[in-house]
Amino acid sequence: MTNLEQQSVQSCRRCLYTTAHALGLTIDADGICSGCRIHEEKDRLDFGERWQKLLAIVEPYRAKSGTTYDCIVPVTGANDSHWIVHIVKERLGLNPLLVTYNKYFNTPLGIRNLANLRIRFDCDILVQNVNPVSVKKITRTTLRMLGSMYWPCLAGQTVFPVQTAVRFKVPLIVWGAHQGLEQVGMFSHEHEVEMTRRYRKDHDLMGHEADDLTSIFDTLTEQDVWQYRYPDDSDLNAVGVRGIYLGNYVRWDPKAQHEAMVATHGYKGARFARTFDTYDYVDCFNYMDLHDRLKLAKHGYSKVTDHACREIRHGRLTRDEGLALVQRYEDAAPRYLDLFMDWLGLDRSGLEFLINEHRNPRFWHETKPGRWERARILPEGDPSACAAIEARLGFAAQSDLDYTGRGGYITIGKGYPL
Repeated sequence: MTNLEQQSVQSCRRCLYTTAHALGLTIDADGICSGCRIHEEKDRLDFGERWQKLLAIVEPYRAKSGTTYDCIVPVTGANDSHWIVHIVKERLGLNPLLVTYNKYFNTPLGIRNLANLRIRFDCDILVQNVNPVSVKKITRTTLRMLGSMYWPCLAGQTVFPVQTAVRFKVPLIVWGAHQGLEQVGMFSHEHEVEMTRRYRKDHDLMGHEADDLTSIFDTLTEQDVWQYRYPDDSDLNAVGVRGIYLGNYVRWDPKAQHEAMVATHGYKGARFARTFDTYDYVDCFNYMDLHDRLKLAKHGYSKVTDHACREIRHGRLTRDEGLALVQRYEDAAPRYLDLFMDWLGLDRSGLEFLINEHRNPRFWHETKPGRWERARILPEGDPSACAAIEARLGFAAQSDLDYTGRGGYITIGKGYPL
C-alpha cells in the first residue's frame, strides 16, 4: 500500500475497524466509527419499550386457527439460531417453521446443534438440499469470478426462507441481527430496517444474483441456478412477505446470548484456529477456515477482527487487547483445506492461484513470485498476552471440530446423540 493509500484509510480510535471495511463505514470528528456510534444506542434506547413495539408488530401474524405457522425462522447449527428461536417461541409465544439451507460443509457438531435446536424447542423444520453437482459447479464459478467459495451458502441461506414464506403463505420472517447495523452502523436501531432484496444482492451476494453467474464463458446453466432466485415482487406482495430483525428490538449481545443457550438449551461451541470466539459458525468447516483466509486476502482483515471489535464495543476488551488477539489469530493456517480441495477437485497450487488472483493490491504486495507482504493499517499487538486475555473473556468450548477418520464432508446429517 502506498503512503497516499495508507493516509486515505482511517481507523477508529475505539475499535479496530477502518474505512476500508467491506461494508463501508465513516469516522466522525472525534475519530469514532459509525459502527461504534450505533452500538452506543444499545445503552441509550429503552429496550423495554422496543419490546412492546415488537409485540405489536408480530401480533397480527399469529395464526387464528392454530393449525398453521405464525412465522418463518431461518436457522443453522450455529450462530444465534438457538437464541432467535428462544425469543420467537418461548418469549413471543409464536409457532415458527424453521428453515435451513444445507451448506454441504457440515461439521458433526453443527448437525448435532441443529438436531438439538429442533428437539429442545419442539419445532418443525424444512431443509433445502440443492443438487450437490450444481453446488460444486456454482462454487467453482464464484471462487474463480468473485473469490468466494461461500456464495452458494449465502445465497441459499438468504433466499430459501423467502421462498418458503411465499410457498406456505406465511408472510412474517424473523431474522436475528442485521450485519450492516451491527458492524458498521449502516442503519440505526430506530430505523427498524427490514429485509430487502437490494441489501442481499449488494452485500450478501457481492453484487451478483443467481442469473448473473450464467454466461457464454461458463458452464453454469438455468438448471444450476434457478433454486437461488429471489421471488418476484408480485409473489412477495401477494403474500405480504416481510422480514424483521430482532436486533432492532432486543439488545443484541452474541456472547451473552450463546452463554445463556449453552446453560439452558444445550448449545455447544468449539475452538477454531483463526479466532478466539468459540460459538460462531461451528456448523461449517470452511467459514472460519478457507472462507476466512479469502476474506483476509480480499479485504485486509478477517473474522477475528469482527469478533474483537464486537467485544471492545461491549466493554469486555480494550483496544490493545483486541490488537493482540488479531495478531495472534489472523495469520493462523487453515485446518481443513484438504477437505475442500478433495470435495471440489482442486490441488494446492490451483487453490493458491485462485486466492492470489483475488488478493487486493490495496492491502497486499508481491515481494517475489508467490510471496506476499501485507500492508498493516493498524499497529501490531502483543500476542504473548493472549492467554490471559482469553482466560478472562471466558469463551468456553464444549466440543471440537476434529474430523479425523471421516474422509469427507457429511453431506446429509440427521442428528447426533444429545
